[in-house]
This record gives sequence, C-alpha cells and structure tokens, in this order.
Amino acid sequence: MRYYIIAGEASGDLHGSLLIQALRDKDPQAEFRFWGGDRMTALAGTPVRHIHDLAFMGFVEVLAHLPAVLGNIRFCKQDIAAFRPDVVIGVDYPGFNLKIEAWAHQQGYKTVHYISPNVWAWKKGRIKGMRRSLDLLCCILPFEQDFFKENHLPQALYVGHPLLDAVETLNTNHLTLNTDKPLIALLPGSRRQELKESLPKMVQLARRHPEYHFVVAGMNLIGHEFYDTLIAKYSSNQAIKQSSNLEVVYDQTYPLLASAHAAIVCSGTATLEAALFNVPQVVCYSGNPLSYLIARAVVGSRIRYISLVNLIADRPIVTELIQQDFNPERLEREFQLITGGDNRTRMLAEYADMRALLGNGGASRRTADAIYNLTLNTKH
Repeated sequence: MRYYIIAGEASGDLHGSLLIQALRDKDPQAEFRFWGGDRMTALAGTPVRHIHDLAFMGFVEVLAHLPAVLGNIRFCKQDIAAFRPDVVIGVDYPGFNLKIEAWAHQQGYKTVHYISPNVWAWKKGRIKGMRRSLDLLCCILPFEQDFFKENHLPQALYVGHPLLDAVETLNTNHLTLNTDKPLIALLPGSRRQELKESLPKMVQLARRHPEYHFVVAGMNLIGHEFYDTLIAKYSSNQAIKQSSNLEVVYDQTYPLLASAHAAIVCSGTATLEAALFNVPQVVCYSGNPLSYLIARAVVGSRIRYISLVNLIADRPIVTELIQQDFNPERLEREFQLITGGDNRTRMLAEYADMRALLGNGGASRRTADAIYNLTLNTKH
C-alpha cells in the first residue's frame, strides 16, 4: 500500500513515527510519502515538508503566514496527485489537514484523520465537513467516540492515546548531568512564539532557586542560538550569568522527564507526557492577547481546562497559569507546591486515576490495523 501522511507539529511527528512503524509491521511492502519531522524522517526518508516550516499557531499568527499556508495547501494537493496513494492520513494539524482531506476525498482517495480535532471544544461546525470527507476518524480521548457518534459521525473510532505507546517504546534512560541537585524540567513549548512567551519566566524562576538544577527541554529544529539568546537576555546580571543551575538539553524530553523531580510545562501534549512520567507540574500558557481573546470567545464556557491532564480527568489535577496568571509571583507560589508537601502527594495519586481512564497502550497498532483494513480494496 501507498500511504501519504501529513504531520505539521512536533507531537504529530512523534505520533506519525509510531504510526509508520505500526503500518510497516502490518504491511511490510508499505510505501510512504510524508510531511513531518526528524522522527518520521528516521523511519521513512526525506520529508516533502519539514515541520520546522509548518508550525503556525493562533489566529493572528496564521493570518500573518497566510500566503505560506495557502502555498503549502496547493503544493500538497499536487504532490498527492503525483504520488497517487491508497490513503491520505492527516495526523492532527486540523486547520491544514481537514482541508487536504476534503479535497482528497473529492478526488476519490481514502481519507483518515488521526487524532481528532477538539470540535467538542470549539468549531463544532467542522463536524459536517468531516462527516462528508473522512472515511475514518481515529480518536485518542475516551469521551470522543461517543461525542462524534451522537453528532452523526459513525466513522469515529476510539484507538487509545498514542503517548502510552511513546512512553513505553522510546528511550527513557535518565539524563547524565554533572550535578547532584534535584532536577526541574522546563518544557517551554515547541514553537518559537511559545518560547518567547514562556522561557523568560521559566529562566527567572530558575535564577531564584540555586538549590535545584533546571533543565530546558530544547529542540534542535528550533536552533541552539535561539535558546541561548533568550536565556542570555534574561540573565543580564553577571553573577546570574555565572550560575550553573540552568542548562539546555536537546531532543531528550523523555530522559529529562524520567529524571525530573518536578516540571514547569507549556500547555500541550507535554502536560500529559509529564503526568505519564509521574512528574508533578505547573501548566503555563501565555500567547498573543488577541488570539487568546478570540479563542476564549469561541470556546465560551464549554471547556474549563487547557491541559490534557485536567481535560481527561475533567477536574483540576494540575494548576493552570493562563495569560496574566502566568507571572513570577504565581509561578513561584505554585512551584513551591509541587516540589514538596501534601499537594505534590495529592497530584501523584490523581495522576494514577487519570492514567486509568486512558486504558492500555496499543493506539498506534490499532490505528494501523484500521487504516490497513480500510485500504485493502482501494483502487486508483
């Protein structure tokens, strides 16, 4: 079979790589063409487009890059037509992938969307188009399959959460660092705009606590210079510059979490990753004010949480510091609560309850099985 897979972000690259491996196990003759990152590249060769050039987030940011987005959509359609796959698979990245899937379905290709968009939170109007254009929708949160079936999208299938597979199968050896202090993981996000908002506040926290060793989860695709510049900007005092309790490690998020005593995490997939590694955390988010106001107006009161941990549990297991609440005073207060005492103990116990809701691993294999069975009779 010929598989065309589109991932546009770091988390999609992770889930896409696990899916490629599962598809190859199911279909040894599989041929892949893909948009993705380094993990997918390691398994399937050179990407059509790398995620480094694709990760635009927020209303204002997408508008600013609209010519590039539209150009990528046109090119993707042409590339699919040239490759003539048996199935087109969008991995998350719904703003882009749902458009491509709708076009691909019109052209007669089988279409799959893996990791359903959060239409239960906002943009519920997307369901009508998804109903028409998707042959299979793979859901990763326990309540999603029932939601979609109630909204007349019977092709929704709950496969489980792929992070369970990732945590089990990827390298989780502990970091080897030149320190005997407890490690605090700083996960400031996977996009430059996120980093500009979150990393400075995290750096300032580290400088106030020499009793801990703070480690930033960096990404090579962002570039070392970007991290160094941001950190230096908020370490202008010479005494602080000479402090050795802050460093950046690149593309080692799981070993870092496996070693961490606690974490400060920018909202996203990383919130669930930290929980699966049993790392107490504070969740933070600060973005473009206009984008945030638009998102809040659209979501309204339907969604109470931004972290996956709280969304899955449907209760506030971890503290979320959003926009103005993500400030040095609040961050300091919440940091104290996760490094010791009853709140830390309570959080770890509630992680176990949340983890039970996700069931067993095997999401990548179940998704690969469903895709393979869907495409058995595809002809072009």
